[in-house]
Amino acid sequence: MLKQIFSVALICFFAQQASAKDLPDFTELVEKQGAAVVNISTTQIIHDSQAIPGMPNLPKGDPFYEFFKRFAPQQSPQERESQSLGSGFIISSDGYILTNAHVVGGADGITVRLTDKREFKAKMIGFDKRTDVALIKIEATGLPKITPGDPNALKVGEWVLAIGSPFGFDNSVTAGIVSAKGRSLPQENFVPFIQTDAAINPGNSGGPLFNMKGEVIGINSQIYSRSGGYMGLSFAIPIDVAMDVSNQLRASGKVTRGRIGVSIQEVTRDLAESFGLGKASGALVSNVEKGGAADKAGIQVSDVILKFDGKTVTSSGDLPRIVAATHPGSKVTVQLWRKGSSKEVSLTVGEITDEKQAVRQGGGSIKGEGVSRLGLVLSELNDEQKKELQVNGGLVVEEVKGAAARELQHGDVILAIGNLEVHSLEQFNEALKQIPKGHNVALLVRREDVISYIALKLDEKQGKD
Repeated sequence: MLKQIFSVALICFFAQQASAKDLPDFTELVEKQGAAVVNISTTQIIHDSQAIPGMPNLPKGDPFYEFFKRFAPQQSPQERESQSLGSGFIISSDGYILTNAHVVGGADGITVRLTDKREFKAKMIGFDKRTDVALIKIEATGLPKITPGDPNALKVGEWVLAIGSPFGFDNSVTAGIVSAKGRSLPQENFVPFIQTDAAINPGNSGGPLFNMKGEVIGINSQIYSRSGGYMGLSFAIPIDVAMDVSNQLRASGKVTRGRIGVSIQEVTRDLAESFGLGKASGALVSNVEKGGAADKAGIQVSDVILKFDGKTVTSSGDLPRIVAATHPGSKVTVQLWRKGSSKEVSLTVGEITDEKQAVRQGGGSIKGEGVSRLGLVLSELNDEQKKELQVNGGLVVEEVKGAAARELQHGDVILAIGNLEVHSLEQFNEALKQIPKGHNVALLVRREDVISYIALKLDEKQGKD
C-alpha cells in the first residue's frame, strides 16, 4: 500500500513539474518591450449652447424648450471638459506612436506618459475611422520602439501578451491565447480581427498585442461584453493593417482604398449547388454599380468572385479587405465563376471617396397576379414601377405559401432566377421547369434597400422530371 501511495505521489510530482515547465515565462518579454508602451490621456471641450440651467434636458424641437428659451435669462454657451484614457506604443525612436482612432479622434489635447514618468504633448498626424487606427507624434529622440511581427504567421492556440492601461493602471500585463483569426465584426469591413482571450478592459484600447518573440502582431481595439468589462472575447487589429494605415497617414495625412462597385453576399452550400460550384466559397455578386470599375470590366450579377489580384476569396468578407488594400488605379485580374465555368476579367480598381448606397428604394402599385411553381403569388411590375425601382423587370411577391415563407415575404421583388433576369411570370415558371426536382434554385431578391440571393429547394412535385 505504501509503495502504491509513493508511486502515485511521485507521478503527481513529475506531472506538476512538467506542467510548470510547459507554461510560458513572460518576464523577459515584459522587461524588454514594456518601455515602448505608453499611457495616453485626452481632453475634449464639449460646447453645449442649448443647455437651460435649472431645467431638465429638453430636445431642441420640444415646445417647452422654446418656451423656456424665450422666458429664461439669456445664458452664454456652456462648456465642459471630457477626459478619456487609452494606450499606445512607439513605432519609431523619433516619437511616432500608434493607437486607436477612438482613443484620440476629436481630442483637443493629447498627453503621452512614458514608463519613465516623462510626459509629452502629442500632435495628431491623422486617424482612420474605418480601421480604428491613429498616428500621433511626440517631440523626443532615442525612444524605445516595438518590432512589428507577421500576423499571417500566427497560429490559433498560440500564446499572446497584452500591455496597456486598463482603467488607468499603467503598464498592466495580461496574457492569453489566439482564439481565432480573420474575424469579421459588424460594420467592420476592412479589418480581419485577431480574436484572443487575453483580458482587455477600458483603457487597454490602442495598446500592443505581442507574440512570444516579443513582436507586436496587433493593436487591442475592441471587446465583446454585456457588462462593459472583459468577458473573454477580445479583438485586435493586425499590425500589418495598422502599419499600412500609419504609413499613408504619415505620407499624406489620409488613407486611400480601392473600390470596385459591387454588392456581395456569402455563398452558402445551397447557393453553391444552385450555381454549380463544387464548394461554398467566394463572394456572390448581388448588385453591380452602373459605371463602376466592376461594371466596366463586365462583371455581372450572379457572378461568384473566386480570386482577386491572385488572392483567394474564401468567404465574402475577404473581398472588401482585399479590394480596399489594393491601390486605386491598379490593373488586376479577377477570377469569376459564371454559368458553370471559370472566367477571368481584367479590372482597373477605383477609389473609395465616400459611403455610397448601391440600391435605391422604390414602390408603386401592383397588377397582373399569377401563381408560380414555388407556391408564390407573384405580380409583374409595370413600366412606372420599373422606372421608379430602376430595374428592367421583376416580379413582386404578393403571397407566400409553404416552405418559401421562411425566406420570402410580401413586397419582395424577384429580379432574377440564377443569372437570368425575370421579365414575366410565364418566363419565371418556364425557367423553374428546367431545374431538376429536389435541387436548389437561386433567386435574386430585392427587399427595401438590400439586394441578395436566396436559395429555395424545389420539392419533389416541382421542377423538371
